[in-house]
Amino acid sequence: MRRLRRALAAAAGSLTLALALPAASAHAATGDFTYVYNDPYLGPLPGRLTDPPSRTCLNLPGAIQEYLPPAHTPRNHTTSTATVFTGLDCTGDHFTLRPNGGHASERLKLRSVVFS
Repeated sequence: MRRLRRALAAAAGSLTLALALPAASAHAATGDFTYVYNDPYLGPLPGRLTDPPSRTCLNLPGAIQEYLPPAHTPRNHTTSTATVFTGLDCTGDHFTLRPNGGHASERLKLRSVVFS
């Protein structure tokens, strides 16, 4: 439980930092990337990355600890191609989702993503 709280706090801190940075300082994919992750206490929950940075590997909040199940059911509603990975830090097998609506089923398991 303590690890889960730390992971959630780290994810919130990263999100706060990302929102504090000026938008003109880096390229970003415009739009939302959504996925589903499984909370051990609450069950399936929606995850969302809004206007994620480009060319930066992002570990998915809710699926960043090895003891947690990977996320699934990605939907790429950003303006960039999303490459999703089965492992943390953009490692393992990968699959590419086209911009503006690319998606996959719950059979595709993922823990990280990078946008072009």
